Amino acid sequence: MTRKQRRLVMIGGAGVVLAVAVGLVLNALRDSIVFFSTPKMVAEQHVAAGKRFRLGGVVEPGSVKRGDQLQVSFKVTDGDATLPVAFKGILPDLFREGQGVVAEGSLDKAGVFEADTVLAKHDEKYMPKEVADALKKQGHWKDDYEKKPPNATSANATSASAAEATK
Repeated sequence: MTRKQRRLVMIGGAGVVLAVAVGLVLNALRDSIVFFSTPKMVAEQHVAAGKRFRLGGVVEPGSVKRGDQLQVSFKVTDGDATLPVAFKGILPDLFREGQGVVAEGSLDKAGVFEADTVLAKHDEKYMPKEVADALKKQGHWKDDYEKKPPNATSANATSASAAEATK
């Protein structure tokens, strides 16, 4: 083999190895690109017990039950489906019924989502467009989600400049 042929074989081999590596990485990330799955998506995809994922939705009103040793159970709904959640730990301060929530964990064999992390969403205006559209379609959308909060910093700046002017 000449030097040129060896170089072409090395470059071709490296290209094949790189293509296989990229293919494996993309295949592994295919299911985890979604930020969270809704209860309806979990039911449709028949998620296997023990597989870790994020569950997102709204805490169903009247479903929160607190037990001993920081045990909490509640239901997460997306309007179409509901999934029971079990969590042991301290919940975020913003966690409450009717509020958006994202939980990380896995399903057990009984179909209960065993969460090891619970994140409360602080404001629905940061909701993904697809989720907001689904809530509007199902009639769970609140008109005040789209209202913008008053700009507190400009109000404070205005009052501070007014106080300086009176001195």
